[in-house]
Amino acid sequence: MISNNELFEQAKALSNEKQLTAEAVLGYVGAALLTETGVVYTGMSFSGACGIGYCGETGAILEMLKNGESKIKKIVAVSNDYKCMPPCGRCREMMYQADRENLNTEIILGNDKVITLKELLPERWQELWE
Repeated sequence: MISNNELFEQAKALSNEKQLTAEAVLGYVGAALLTETGVVYTGMSFSGACGIGYCGETGAILEMLKNGESKIKKIVAVSNDYKCMPPCGRCREMMYQADRENLNTEIILGNDKVITLKELLPERWQELWE
């Protein structure tokens, strides 16, 4: 199985800022996730004017879903200064809505720090209707 450090390095390799146009920047954040089946998917952030943008995790998650998978074993997002970042609220929701079992996803936040999605998303609005 791929180690947390190997996953970090794959995300770090994508965390390279590139100015695309006056309005758009690619790669503030790189992300890599490992599925339950052992496949790694990666993504890069895209920031644009007028509120157009996607996190690095979004790209990795969409690539995973495109390939017929939905269960994330672990995920890491790495900023341009090579720090691990927790997923934003939108990405947390996306992981949970893609597969309820993703509450057990390990979020890598550093060399010795790993927490679960459930810890980052303790009170879920969906529970009101379940």
